[in-house]
Amino acid sequence: MKITNIRTQVVNARLRNWIFVRIETDQPGLTGLGEATLEFQTRAVVGAVEDLAGLIIGQDPRNIEHLWQVLFRHPFFKGGVVTMSALSGIDQALHDIKARSLGIPLWQLLGGLTRQKLRMYDHLGGGDATAVYDSARAESFAEKAARSREDGFTAVKILAVGQTRPLDGHAALRSAEALMAAARDGAGEDMDIMIDLHGRTSAAMAIQYAEVLKPYRPWFLEEPCQPEDVAGIARVARSTTIPIASGERLCHRHEFLPLLQAGAIAVAQPDVCHAGGLTELRRIAALCDTFGVSMAPHNPLGPVATMVNIHLGFATPNFLVQEVMRSDVPWRDEVVRGVAKIENGHVLPPEGPGIGIEIDEAAADRHPWQDALPIQWYHEDGSVADW
Repeated sequence: MKITNIRTQVVNARLRNWIFVRIETDQPGLTGLGEATLEFQTRAVVGAVEDLAGLIIGQDPRNIEHLWQVLFRHPFFKGGVVTMSALSGIDQALHDIKARSLGIPLWQLLGGLTRQKLRMYDHLGGGDATAVYDSARAESFAEKAARSREDGFTAVKILAVGQTRPLDGHAALRSAEALMAAARDGAGEDMDIMIDLHGRTSAAMAIQYAEVLKPYRPWFLEEPCQPEDVAGIARVARSTTIPIASGERLCHRHEFLPLLQAGAIAVAQPDVCHAGGLTELRRIAALCDTFGVSMAPHNPLGPVATMVNIHLGFATPNFLVQEVMRSDVPWRDEVVRGVAKIENGHVLPPEGPGIGIEIDEAAADRHPWQDALPIQWYHEDGSVADW
């Protein structure tokens, strides 16, 4: 068996463009599917897939580890989110080919089931440039949380913290507290609520936010500082009993190691579209397990990535919960068939071969690439703010 072609298909999803990667082989009808979505850098990733393709065309797609090493090491300049996203999409498609060729679901190829059902959580959004309390926004949080509960979810994530200065004041803290209170009111007492700080806060502000949010029992506090600030994340972790999560912007297990050694995180959030695909995420999971850290992969991306994460979760012992994006664009179900159904906040093991989904390429072509403009935030004095 040989790889004959690697191509991409880009589908607009408003805030981002989904980048689907398809690997074709010399076996009739046997292709593999992956996803390499990266916000605001679509053209760069598509070009990187084309650059990497030449390294492995003509080789046996079933030698996944060998091909991963080729893709990672032979370009000489290793890593970087663009190259690693391209590599991730290719790696997923290689796994899909191998599992399809064997006639087994992907989770079986990854080692078999470690659980009988997989817990999912709903992403409610809420990221806003203002740190001033808004009653309409609070009502929206309560309504969304209640809707998720009615739909069977037992966990949700919100962005209760808006644009934040390195040292902000009482109004910002009061706004975050009120939004969290609204979400808790809508969610009820038993639902787990995660708070994503999105790297907007300094360690000093994250500690203050944790203090005012703590009475509402957040399940974990995500990305309290920028990803390179290991000391800051560790400082936040030491200051609160709320578990800390991070890792969505890290691209390799070597980048997770300092966080683990510092005791900075209780939950690791690698992204299967950025951190080296399934091959590297399995290594990250094993490394985290060594430190007693759980896995909750980052996934506000497309339906292919969602299904890949579901298979990974079924085969990963230290898996905690899986993020899913349900309401980004109404054509999700039009473009992709076979995504696992969520019932009572969980999915059951997929039964089809490989990843188990198919892209309707004609439907995908009806939603072509559109430029997703970066979100740009500035503080009142004109200085740049993280969003």
